Amino acid sequence: MTEISFENVKKKQRVKSFTKGMLFLLPSIVLFGAFLFYPLFKTMYLSFFLTNARGETTVFVGLQNYIEMFTSPIFHQSMKSTFLFVLYTVPTTIIIALLLAVLANEKLKGIGFFRTIFSSTMGISVAAASVFWLYMFHPSIGFLNQILSLFGVESIGWLTDPKWALIAVAVTTIWMNLGFTFLVLLGGLQSIDSYLYESADIDGAGYFHKLRRITIPMLSPTLFFVITVTIINAFQTFGQIDILTQGGPQNSTNLIVYSIYREAFTNYQFGTASAQAIVLFIIILIMTIIQFKLGERKVHYQ
Repeated sequence: MTEISFENVKKKQRVKSFTKGMLFLLPSIVLFGAFLFYPLFKTMYLSFFLTNARGETTVFVGLQNYIEMFTSPIFHQSMKSTFLFVLYTVPTTIIIALLLAVLANEKLKGIGFFRTIFSSTMGISVAAASVFWLYMFHPSIGFLNQILSLFGVESIGWLTDPKWALIAVAVTTIWMNLGFTFLVLLGGLQSIDSYLYESADIDGAGYFHKLRRITIPMLSPTLFFVITVTIINAFQTFGQIDILTQGGPQNSTNLIVYSIYREAFTNYQFGTASAQAIVLFIIILIMTIIQFKLGERKVHYQ
């Protein structure tokens, strides 16, 4: 009888603890359900239908939206541009931000001023940054073409030439993302224990040897986080494309997020837009899983 009573008490305690935990989690569950899970399942549902201009389902078409999407040359171009954009922006942003963070981590006089300058792009909105670069890329009065003219080089249609438009948007994105990436990497550098460098100095290790053997390995958790977040953000880029190119010229900057926007709010094809959104979700999910499976193996924790 005593054992049975003891088991009942333990069971009641577990139920009580579970109920208490769920009550604490309830606000988060409600928010996630309203703003994450419901939109996700609604998008999956809409992807199997044709819709009217108000987004109401009209005809069930099954996988037809997906078949038409994968056979569309415009979608193929959108996918190609998206992956090229990620390739242009992610490595470049991280490498430049890492170099700036290493420089800003040095104990030099007035280095605080440069830290402020390097991180300043984080406080600029997408709209303001895009307008700034819109003037920089202007074919006649733009600063970049004026520099080229000094060297006798013909002006480049940064935002009107299909060969240069995606690069121009990538440059804008790199500049915008540098501030956040720089701050995160600088915080990671400053969290590395100084005794590691002191031990290396005693052993007579040089600057680049310490950078390769201490700084990069100890910074790997921060790099892992930065790479993952930067890849996700690159796939979700929208604002600067809308302001700078509207997906042109010749769909060269029509990244998949902007393609979803066009289908939903210009063509009012919410079913097709939902199918593209599901494909984008799967791509980001696969990229994140690969990053965790392969990248986390090389992460060193102190």
